[in-house]
Amino acid sequence: MSALPQTLEPRQVVDQRHLDALEEEAMFILREVVAAFERPALLYSGGKDSCVVLHLARKAFCRRAGDGFEGELPLPLLHVDTGHNFPEVLEFRDREVARHGDRLLVAHLDDCIRRGSVRLRHEHESRNAHQSVALLEAIEQHALDCLVGGARRDEDKARAKERIFSHRDAFGQWLPKEQRAELWSLFNTRLRPGEHFRAFPISNWTELDVWLYIAREGIALPSLYYSHEREVVARGDLLVPVTPLTPPRAGEEVRRMPVRFRTVGDMSCTCPVPSGAVDAGEVVVETLGATHSERGATRLDDRGSRAAMEQRKLQGYF
Repeated sequence: MSALPQTLEPRQVVDQRHLDALEEEAMFILREVVAAFERPALLYSGGKDSCVVLHLARKAFCRRAGDGFEGELPLPLLHVDTGHNFPEVLEFRDREVARHGDRLLVAHLDDCIRRGSVRLRHEHESRNAHQSVALLEAIEQHALDCLVGGARRDEDKARAKERIFSHRDAFGQWLPKEQRAELWSLFNTRLRPGEHFRAFPISNWTELDVWLYIAREGIALPSLYYSHEREVVARGDLLVPVTPLTPPRAGEEVRRMPVRFRTVGDMSCTCPVPSGAVDAGEVVVETLGATHSERGATRLDDRGSRAAMEQRKLQGYF
C-alpha cells in the first residue's frame, strides 16, 4: 500500500490499492481512444481532473525519464477559453504545456461572440453554458472525432447517466436514451458522418480517488486548489470570490479568509470553500469529511435547476 504524505496521521491513511485498478482501466480507455479514432483530442483546462487525465495519458503513451516523461502524446490538447478563467489557471496551463512540449488547441469564446454565434444578455453574464458553442465549433474546425474528458459519474446525476464512450449526434447533442450498451470492456465506437464521441477515462473515480492519486503521483496543480488568502462575500451557503466579474453587492461584507477551490471553472460561477489544506494529503483528509459533491457545493451554475447539468449536456456541453 502506498503511503500518503507525512501530513496525514496513521489513523487517517486510506487503503489505496484500488487506485492501481482505476489507473489500469483509465490507461486502457485512453489506448482504445487512440486505436479507434483518427483525430482524437484531450480536453485540458488546467483543472484537477484534466491534470489527472493528462498524467494518465503520459503514463499510457510516453516513456519514463527520471521524475518525468519523454515522448510526444499521440493526440493534441484542447482548451475552451471562456475569457473568464482564473489567471492562475491559465498561467499554470501554459507553463505545463511549454514544459512538456504538448500541442495545445485553444477555442476562444470571445471569437464566437465576435462572429455572433454566441450572444450575451449582458457583459458580465456567466459564459460557462456558452462553452458548448465554442467546443462544437472547435470540433468542426479541427475535424475531431473523439474528445477525452475528465468528467466523473459522482459529480452530478446527469454525469451518472454517462457511458465511458459517450456518443454525440451530428448536432453535438448527448441523447441519454440513445447511448450504446457497454458490456465488460467492449466499446461500440462506430460513427456516422458528422458524429463524434466523448470518452471519460476516470468516469468510475470519485473526488477522493482523484486526490489520493494526485497525492500518490505528485501531480502538479494550480495554486487555487490549495489554501490561500482570498477576499470573499457570503451569499447563502456559498462563499463568492471578490473578482472584477463578481464584485460585492450593496450591503455585503467583504472578508479575507483562507480558502481553496474544489473545482475550477469560470470566475463568474465558481466558489471556494474554507480550508487550511496546503497539500494533497491534507485535501484528502478534508475530502473524507465532505458531505456534498464539489459541483453541488461550489458551482453557482448548478444551483439554478436540478437538471442544470443535463440541460447543458443536451446542448453539447462537456
